[in-house]
Amino acid sequence: MRLAIDAMGGDNAPREIVLGAVKAVETYENLHITLVGDESKIKEHLSSDKNIEIIHTDEVILSTDEPVRAVRRKKNASMVVAAQLVKDGKADACISAGNTGALMAAGLFIVGRIDGIERPALSPTLPTIGGEGFLLLDVGANVDAKAEHLLQYALMGSIYTAKVRGIQKPRVGLLNIGTEEKKGNELTKSAYDLLEKADINFIGNVEARDLLEGVADVVVTDGFTGNMVLKTIEGTAMSVFKMLKSSLTSSFKSKMAAAVLRPDLVQLKNKMDYTEYGGAGLFGLKAPVIKAHGSSDANAVFNSIRQAREMVENNVSETIKKAVETEPVNISQ
Repeated sequence: MRLAIDAMGGDNAPREIVLGAVKAVETYENLHITLVGDESKIKEHLSSDKNIEIIHTDEVILSTDEPVRAVRRKKNASMVVAAQLVKDGKADACISAGNTGALMAAGLFIVGRIDGIERPALSPTLPTIGGEGFLLLDVGANVDAKAEHLLQYALMGSIYTAKVRGIQKPRVGLLNIGTEEKKGNELTKSAYDLLEKADINFIGNVEARDLLEGVADVVVTDGFTGNMVLKTIEGTAMSVFKMLKSSLTSSFKSKMAAAVLRPDLVQLKNKMDYTEYGGAGLFGLKAPVIKAHGSSDANAVFNSIRQAREMVENNVSETIKKAVETEPVNISQ
């Protein structure tokens, strides 16, 4: 299996990207990784080149670049080259921690979307209190959505959750302002009707307050709402841990208690770290494209590689393609 990785994308590139790649090839014998980026900078952190090759380029898409324009004009950018390797059949999947919009553009314009999928969805797996996690889609690939798009998200999310996460008949919930069937706006009401008739395990509407309780395995919504939910969960988790840290270091007695509780607190922090589940998959493309978090460390990069590897091994993209061909969803223009 061959994976292409944008070694220059993200806040901690290329060091953490390289370290994560090295850990991955040491863990998985059948894995070959191509790191795309500045060769001299990559080699500074490359302890072993076993099953790792480098394609040199000194062009990078910056976080400040306009996504579509950057992909079209910066043909030699590390992210673009990684996506091109997938299109050319030289890699089975690609990963980047760089500019999210640019990666989505590269996925659409270079890798290409599956016929019948109108709009791919950006989909991270987020933590739950019980540790199972849930897939949320879309979180920003499409700000606006139609009911038919949400149906496609549910289909793709169900396939991924079953194939990669091993959850049989994953529970699919529609994010809404209440659990009653007639709640919500025109989008959610229309989507509810479509999801109820679809060949998925649809459990109805779910509320944002119940997401971390594990109310569903797959939660679908439009990209605008999904992105706000993602940022709220991330921000709340960071704030809670900051408040805990402040409280547990406020006095000598608190510091003593913190010393005793430290192993449990570390375990709790790891449980709530969504990078442990990998990156956000861009579902609906002809091959897996993974968006790692911009601040990814080596472990987060490793988990994104593991996720991409599992998607390739379980033929997720091909399964989505066949499912759409079997039961096509007509999107009105």
